[in-house]
Amino acid sequence: MSLSPRILLVDDEPDLLDLMELTLVKLGLETDRAASVAEACRKLAGGHYDLCLTDMRLGDGEGLAVIAAASALPAPVPVAVITAFGNAGNAVAALKAGAFDYLAKPVALDQLRALVKSALRVPAPATAKTDTAARELIGESTAMQDIRARIAKLARTQAPVHISGESGSGKELAARLIHRLGSRAEQPFVAVNCGAIPETLMESEFFGTRKGAYTGADADRDGFFQAANGGTLFLDEVADLPLSMQVKLLRVLQEKMVRKLGATAEDAVDVRIVSATHQNLAALVDAGRFRQDLYYRLNVIDLAMPSLRDRTGDIPLLARALLDKLGGRDVALDRDAEQALAAYAFPGNVRELENILERALALCDDRRIRAADLNLAPALPAASGTAGCKYPLQDYLDQMERAAILEALEQTRHNKTAAARVLGVTFRSLRYRLERLGID
Repeated sequence: MSLSPRILLVDDEPDLLDLMELTLVKLGLETDRAASVAEACRKLAGGHYDLCLTDMRLGDGEGLAVIAAASALPAPVPVAVITAFGNAGNAVAALKAGAFDYLAKPVALDQLRALVKSALRVPAPATAKTDTAARELIGESTAMQDIRARIAKLARTQAPVHISGESGSGKELAARLIHRLGSRAEQPFVAVNCGAIPETLMESEFFGTRKGAYTGADADRDGFFQAANGGTLFLDEVADLPLSMQVKLLRVLQEKMVRKLGATAEDAVDVRIVSATHQNLAALVDAGRFRQDLYYRLNVIDLAMPSLRDRTGDIPLLARALLDKLGGRDVALDRDAEQALAAYAFPGNVRELENILERALALCDDRRIRAADLNLAPALPAASGTAGCKYPLQDYLDQMERAAILEALEQTRHNKTAAARVLGVTFRSLRYRLERLGID
């Protein structure tokens, strides 16, 4: 009995089936064919397949029915779909239904080969690797258990994932876990902060440059897409992309081809996109600041990271793990310090908790962290509070300004240039405010 992987090809065009079959046989794979949804479902139920590749439009139905049948099996079979050229709606619908990936007609054989190789590397659903890596997202709350389970599922697909959540809530950590638990784990993971790249450099940074493309371009240089080829490209703060760059990114996601700045030919890229932002992308679409078609492309599957104040029960466990990471294995956290942390709002979430504990570790005596060592910022007065809490006025305004600046710094990982952009002030103005407010 042959141990070669077996692929089920589903299409009502014999010529396309012949082409795909010939290509896959050359890779040492076994193939089987079906010309309709009904025939595909019968073969999936009665045989063993490692991958199913189906057209989205068949004579007796749609490829979505094939996806459903493959997903319902005791051992689910990954399904990739073939969609009409430029039909983004079909591709997104298939990915949302559970498809592993998609190809556009006319089928490019290099993309077919890359897709099949990636699909056949998909790990089993339950592995020691999954359990070990998922523990990096610390917490026993229901919210965190749900997040870990969802990440394990997302890792088995190639669908674009959009991670939402407040600054410091663990969006990049979640993205890295999706990559590490999936079929691309041995390939590059490239993280890009979209808000930290000047608009004039974006195209060359993302797509690369050809020698001579502009003054000073004395050699070919790869961009982020080429660097991530075969792996995952993580677009952090994707909401900060200017509209002109959003158009170019959309085309790359649709065609899976990039053209270096100054080049005439396009190159195929095989990249999984994971994006994230602390902003509300849907609201930005309504405001005309983010393209709706790109939003649907990126937000095929969403993952919402909970804020720390929504899972305060995880704080003691998180604090202990962070102290160990910071070199404070023998440092105790007093009960009053735990209570102070539980009562704090954490606008910067886990990242802010780590900063607070790192500072407390340097200030504490006798290897014990007390509430005073945490140096927590006082809670902002509620808007519905008495008028007296807003006086003296300058103190109140300074407090509000300090909170806004600290939040912007947390969002941008203390990149002052990016923080100034978020706040809508010049870098010089931000530097003056930092000095005036005594923020180091």
